[in-house]
Amino acid sequence: MSVLWVLGAGQLGAMLKQAGMPLGIDVRPVDIEATETLPLSSTDIITAEREEWPETAATRQLSTHSNFVNLATFPQLADRLAQKQWLDRLALATAPWFPVESDSSAQHAYQTLGERVLLKRRRGGYDGKGQYWLKQSEATEIPEDWKGYAIAEQAINFDEEVSLVGVRGKNGDTYFYPLTLNLHINGILYASISPLDRLKPFQSKAEAMLSKLMEALDYVGVMAMECFRVGGDLLINELAPRVHNSGHWTQAGASICQFENHVRAVTGLPLAPAEIKNQSMMVNLIGIDLDYEWLKIKGLELYWYKKEVRLGRKVGHLNFCSGNLTILQNALADLKLPKPYPEALLWLAKNLPNQ
Repeated sequence: MSVLWVLGAGQLGAMLKQAGMPLGIDVRPVDIEATETLPLSSTDIITAEREEWPETAATRQLSTHSNFVNLATFPQLADRLAQKQWLDRLALATAPWFPVESDSSAQHAYQTLGERVLLKRRRGGYDGKGQYWLKQSEATEIPEDWKGYAIAEQAINFDEEVSLVGVRGKNGDTYFYPLTLNLHINGILYASISPLDRLKPFQSKAEAMLSKLMEALDYVGVMAMECFRVGGDLLINELAPRVHNSGHWTQAGASICQFENHVRAVTGLPLAPAEIKNQSMMVNLIGIDLDYEWLKIKGLELYWYKKEVRLGRKVGHLNFCSGNLTILQNALADLKLPKPYPEALLWLAKNLPNQ
């Protein structure tokens, strides 16, 4: 069997490696700063755990391989301008927007998009980074060094944030997980819950939107679509051409997790619909130290990334899956984490279905 190389050796690469083991797939994440010559074979396959990368010895070797799946897609979706243009081209609903040019003014932004406008750097922004708010009430101006490097979006007063994770095979077969409800605090995902019966009315609409995009791009593998729910409508916020944080719950809650689905798809293995086991929740561990006392909590599964703990850095996550909602409620009550986690845990408890 050929080797599956992953451009990037962060936690997503590690979880892809873990998912490949039961399938007998040799998955090898590669640090983008690696300098050694990689033993690449012509039949090996390349995937990535990130949308964009600098030019290094490692990335040059991988990105010039003939079997780099989705190579042409990454630069199109890594650039928020190109991503928005794709959504408009396919008539997929998204927030009103325009590219920030060298002559763009805040006054034009307010006249076009309203009194609150979010600037997003075209490249590199994540977890709330690379964003800048224009507020007419504060007479905010567009920073000069953002002109030509950003898009401007209308602020959306959404009801809630949801995401859809789907997978598409080389033969065009597509499968989806249930919509996931997400909580962001300061632009960082803190908690997710899925499945929820009340989101079912939006499932087919979301699947049609993501299917249209994956087909247009001839995309192979797992892709995530983050959306705002505004009443009965879904607006696409951002796309991730890779496995995604809001799909981590599938490790505990589905017969085929998002990581295995991605490995299957890019290596050409058969795809099948995942069986959803029970009610699932995920809590991101952000900038807090590892505490093995968590393992005493019934229903808890720990994934620790072995990264240096830093403020605002994702260092692990906790998954919970049970058909007994009392177990899940008790787990949330027993989990002691610093601020702002009480807000996130209360949010999960409120969104758990009633017994």
